[in-house]
Amino acid sequence: MGKRKICVVVASRANYGRIKSVLFAIERHPKLELQLIVEASAVLYNYGNVASIIEKDGLKISATSYSIVAGENLVTMAKSTGLALMELSVLFGELQPDIVVTVADRFETLATAIAASYLNITLAHTQGGELTGSIDESVRHAITKLAHIHFPANEEAVSVLRQLGENPDRIFNTGCPAIDVVVEALKKDPGNLFQKYGGTGNILNWDEPYLVVLQHPNTNEYDQSEGIVLKTLEAVHKAGVNVVVLWPNADAGSAEFSKEMRMFRARAKDARFHFYRNLPPEDYVHLINNCACLVGNSSSGIREGAFLGVPVVNIGTRQNCRQRGANVVDVEYDTEKIYSAVMTQLEHGKYVSYPIYGTGTAGEKIADILSKCELSVEKRFFHV
Repeated sequence: MGKRKICVVVASRANYGRIKSVLFAIERHPKLELQLIVEASAVLYNYGNVASIIEKDGLKISATSYSIVAGENLVTMAKSTGLALMELSVLFGELQPDIVVTVADRFETLATAIAASYLNITLAHTQGGELTGSIDESVRHAITKLAHIHFPANEEAVSVLRQLGENPDRIFNTGCPAIDVVVEALKKDPGNLFQKYGGTGNILNWDEPYLVVLQHPNTNEYDQSEGIVLKTLEAVHKAGVNVVVLWPNADAGSAEFSKEMRMFRARAKDARFHFYRNLPPEDYVHLINNCACLVGNSSSGIREGAFLGVPVVNIGTRQNCRQRGANVVDVEYDTEKIYSAVMTQLEHGKYVSYPIYGTGTAGEKIADILSKCELSVEKRFFHV
């Protein structure tokens, strides 16, 4: 009997960081064959060209797909999902995987789930059951109802999956694969990341305190997004320390966010800011582990940040309801409140580690389960 073919779809830089350890665990497993599809923003330069990072890491890409419709608004998000559905349906038909693995909650991952489901391919889903209160939660729960195997990151997520009527025997609390990347990254000295990567802006000192800003659009608030990023940038500028700014994702509103970031950069040329499109997952771990505070609304502040004890200022509603540690301070879209929260976190310094999302062993666990789980596309509702 040949190896079981596992097809993993990576659609964004966050996707890759959240699934990297699983990819390598599948590749090493004697009973599994990795099929890797890279698509959507993961193949675009503007969002860090994640495909090139994957290849540098030594992973073989089975197929690529360009499915992002330009515009970064609500209509193009819906169109991109539809285009990805068509593209992935063809690729799954060609690759004939035994199991498709989809990651978390982005709009592109919904297309992965629909395509696999209609092709009668067993679907595995990582990071299901988490609560955030945004469109991401709706997508995440929709994928849960399409998936046949679940790899949640903690017991709270397990409880939610059970309440959604999923088969308890098909729910495996493996922890989050992103924590695997953190654990491995911390074993190595990254050197001076500010010298290693280009980016744009003023030169920063790796040994001086710095803030990291990573803020994405909230599609539920698309019509209210104007000026949101400027408030954040003005607040961290007022804090008077070095600032690293990372580019937003491809969600609706990212074009406006990018425009405001460029406007600020042009207007505040003397500000101690440096801008990067993307960093590989391991170096991103070191970037936030070494920072004085992470500011924005990325789930990495809540997930990896809790494990590392990094002070986090979480802005707005994008991460509402997600389980978090004491390292996170939540604030509204208000310059003075953001500034005040940043100063509080700078004064506090590092927190103790809160391993809410696992301890760094998810990849091997997931690969082992994928190698021996039953291949089934039947679904029925399990009452709690």
